[in-house]
This record gives sequence, C-alpha cells and structure tokens, in this order.
Amino acid sequence: MYNKPSIYYKIADSKEEMEQIHRLNYETFVEEIPQHSESQEQRLVDRFHEENTYWIAKQEGRLIGMVALRGIRPFSLDQKLGAIDHYLPDDAKPCEIRLLSVRREYRGKRVFFGLLQQVVASCLQQNYNCVLISGTVRQTRLYQHIGFKPFGPLIGTENAQYQPMLLTKDSFTSAGQLFDQMIQVEKPPFSIRLLPGPVSMHPKVEEAWALPAVSHRSGSFCKEIDSLQAELKQLTGAAHVQLAVGTGTLANELIAAQLSRLGGKGLILSNGEFGERLAEQAKRWQLDFLHLQKRWDEPFVVNEVEELMKQHPEFRWLWTVHCETATGYLYPLEELKSLCEQQEIRLCLDACSSIGNVPTDLSNVYMASAVSGKGLGSYPGLAIVFHQDSVSPDANLPAYLDLGLYEKSGTVPFTHSSNSVAALQAAIAHHRFPDPLLAKEIRNRLTDAGLDVLGNDRYSPGILTIALPAEIDGRALGDALKAKGIEISYESDYLLKRNWIQFALMGDVNPLEVKKAITELIKTLMSA
Repeated sequence: MYNKPSIYYKIADSKEEMEQIHRLNYETFVEEIPQHSESQEQRLVDRFHEENTYWIAKQEGRLIGMVALRGIRPFSLDQKLGAIDHYLPDDAKPCEIRLLSVRREYRGKRVFFGLLQQVVASCLQQNYNCVLISGTVRQTRLYQHIGFKPFGPLIGTENAQYQPMLLTKDSFTSAGQLFDQMIQVEKPPFSIRLLPGPVSMHPKVEEAWALPAVSHRSGSFCKEIDSLQAELKQLTGAAHVQLAVGTGTLANELIAAQLSRLGGKGLILSNGEFGERLAEQAKRWQLDFLHLQKRWDEPFVVNEVEELMKQHPEFRWLWTVHCETATGYLYPLEELKSLCEQQEIRLCLDACSSIGNVPTDLSNVYMASAVSGKGLGSYPGLAIVFHQDSVSPDANLPAYLDLGLYEKSGTVPFTHSSNSVAALQAAIAHHRFPDPLLAKEIRNRLTDAGLDVLGNDRYSPGILTIALPAEIDGRALGDALKAKGIEISYESDYLLKRNWIQFALMGDVNPLEVKKAITELIKTLMSA
C-alpha cells in the first residue's frame, strides 16, 4: 500500500503544516543557530508569520524543509540596514525570502535547490524581479553560485552572522543551466480539481467573472438579478429566491433567523458534519429544538422520524441537510416532504451540496439554502435562499440577516457583486448534473482496488468519500496527489480526523481526466 518516500513541494495551507513550520523554525533558529531565546514550548512563530507565504518540502507527510516569501515593506533587511533601496536596481520590484531551513538529514543540494526553485518561480509569477535574502555566511559561496550577489555589511550576531544578498532576473539568467532548472515552473503531468469547492469551472464562467464590474444599483444589474432568480426558480421549482454576498453558512443563518421568528419547537436531523453544523447554528440562535443525531453515515428511516413527530405534536419545523457533504448521503427528500405536509410541519433544507448535483424539487419546501459554487459550478461567494412564502422585513433581526429586506428590495438591498452574478448565470447556462454512470464506474473501480467507499449508488454522484485504512495517511496521500496535479478533498479537519478522502465530481469536470485521476490514485496507493 501507500509508502512512497518521494519528496514534494507545496505551499503550506493547513494548521498541521503551520505547526510543523513553527517547530522547525525553533530547531533551526534557536537550537542550531542561536538567533532567538529558548522557550519551553519549543516552537518559534515568525514575527511576519501572518504575511508570509511558506513553501515547504515534505516526505510522507513530514515537513523536511521550508522557506518563507514576503513582498510587504519594510523587509527585515530594511529594519536591520535602514532603507535598502539604494542597493537595488532602479526598476526593482523586490520581495524577500527568509527562514530557509532544511532538516539535517536532508541537507544537500536536492532539497535546498528544490525549495529555491519553487519560491523563485513563485516570485517570477507574481512579477517580482528582485529577490532579497539574508544568507548564512557558511553558505555564501553556494548562494553566489546560484546568482545571488552580496551587498551591505554582515548582519546578525557573532554566533549567527548573515550576508545580505540579492538576486535579479538578469543575474539569475546568467547562471545558465541552473537558471533553467530553477525558474521554470514544474508542470504536473495534468491538473484536475475534484473538490466540493472551489470546483472546476467552464471557460465561459471564467470569462463572465472577468467582465468589468457594474453598479448593483444600475438598471442592467437589476435585470441580471431578475433573470438569475428566474433561472434558479426554474431549476428548483421554488416560488421565491434571494441572493446575498456570502457563503452557505450565511444562507443557513438567514434561514435560522426566519425560524427564530416562527417560534415553537423544531427537529434537526444529522448524521454527519454539516447536519451537526445546523444544530450548532440553531443553538446560537437559541432555537428550541430536538436533535435526532445518528452516527456518521447511518441512514435515516422516515418511519422513525414520523414516530418522533407523533410523540412531539409541538414540532413546527424540521431542518436537515439534503446531501451530507461529509459522506455524500442523500436524505429521502420526497418522503420527508410528504411527511411534513401530513404533519403540517415546515421543512427547511441545507441544499448547498445537492442543488446542481442532483435534480432537486423544492416545491413545498419552506426554505432551502444553496451556494453559487459546488454543484452550480461557479465561483464561491453567493449565498442563495429559496423560500415557499413571501417574507416580510423584521426590524428585530440584524439587517443583513433579514430575508424580508431582500425580498422587499426587489433586487438586492446591499452592495452586491456583479461579477459573481454574471459568473453564476454563465454557469447555469452551461450546467450539467454529475453523471451517475461515471460515479458508479469510479465507485466500482475504487471498490475493486480494495478501498472502502461510503454508501452506494443511491448516494450523491457528486461526492465519493473513501474511508482509508489506518496504515494509509490520508494527508500524505492527498499531498502526493496534489503534487501530481490532482486536487482532492482531504484537508478539512473532519476528514483528517477520520482519515477520509473525497473525490467530488462537481462543476465542469472532464470524465477522461477523472478516470485518469482515479488511475493515478490507485497507482500511488499500490506503489512500494
């Protein structure tokens, strides 16, 4: 199974990676180079940590090297030498790289050059043309060999001396073959995004996003909102729909606000992360509810819900996810709609991962939330609330969470994003539901490879969740696939905790690339 000792490079983007950075920072610049004072925590958070971009080298999930990139003045060298502009070329657009560190057992040219290759390529991509570094004096010749030129006096202490150095595009080019090795961005064999968000998008969506912004008060924008609302209602069968700038969490806050007006006791169903989030939001709104909580991925039996309703005739509303994003489980929507209609209970849905991924009929649904990304295939940034009845404004609610204000405005009551609206319109125009046959084929291939894929063909075709065995590190596997140009979902805390990974077939995905990604996953798992 997966035990591949390859070294790969990436931008640090998780809490665990940041913690490893702080630990390596301490080991290098406190224990090895006495630049900072010792501490009992044995971790050192850089003073520019919030502004740094960290490129890291990893092997089997372990951080083995790092370097930080920062383009905000003043640089650390500005603070140590005074303004350094007179050392720089006249047309310099500088950035600074710092905290270059490689674990002792990996020291040598490979990891050192690999980190510099990534960070310098990143500098060039961001149009920096001058790179500054404080190179340890024992590595001065190596830096000069690459193309760095010393400037100014030594800095630091007697036990930790550094030489300020700069690297220009021209001087780096003169390094010849080494330049070619280091500034060319290494392209993965192919690149595919199989995330539940952000998703792969149709080129027309990207074009629409790039159009010049227009005023949200203009007549043309109001027409676009009307058109988009009509398209969303046609897609779902909902009577009304409102659009806000925000996420699925905001859409659910708007629903919770309306439930607080409705009063009475409700019922929340959950068998995964996002059902539990609904319960947490309900608690924050101090809603009165009973929480029917199942084990993660345990199916719901509608008869059980019906029996609970009979025991609690005071229930006035039911709130649940439609598709549980953590597992792909689809709640039996039509049965729940029929049950709630019989019991005269208002049904509310978190439909963020179902709208656009499976045909969803929201007729007779009191309220439902959705987002512009995920199954609809656009950029994240629009919170969508569908509702069955007209909603009046309520001065007791925070204005931004008052759904009635959105309906009363006729378009949007607050500053809005014309780019997001245009992109979502383009996404709906080119929308395709995920192919259930493709999802079934992938599920069968993964199962045949010995992997535990949650659920069955009745789950959403937009999400395939794999429960990895304990001997396979989900983060390491996800990192390895990312280094090969394959983005899957694995970095959320709830996935890491359970050692799960996910393939999402949302947005504009190419079936051939999806199959290629599955092949690469299986090859990676089987590599010795």
